[in-house]
Amino acid sequence: MTSSRRGASAAVSERAVLVAQAGYYVTTGLLPFVSRRAFEAVTGRKREWWLVQTVGALVTVVGSALLAGVRTDRVTPELRGIAAGSAASLAAIDIVYVAQRRIAPTYLADAAAQLALLGGLAAAGRRR
Repeated sequence: MTSSRRGASAAVSERAVLVAQAGYYVTTGLLPFVSRRAFEAVTGRKREWWLVQTVGALVTVVGSALLAGVRTDRVTPELRGIAAGSAASLAAIDIVYVAQRRIAPTYLADAAAQLALLGGLAAAGRRR
């Protein structure tokens, strides 16, 4: 396989991971605005609804930026850093606060998704 062919393969893989991350973030970020009942059915009752909506809005913005970068073929090192940093941060928060029994264990499913995205980004970076 030629080096340019390897580069194209890595770009497709990276694009696929970023599109998956963008879709996941936009979907999960918008859910609190679509249905509080559905959101709390999965994650448990929330006292600080404004905070849920703030995080949802920020996650939606990150997902939208990732998608914009992919669509315009402008996946920069900074965008990769936002993608990886967001996934790592959200996974860490999920794990720490589930361990402290501050949030429901269902958040471990989100942590697993975040770690899968992070692994996909790392694999794509090694091939790039």
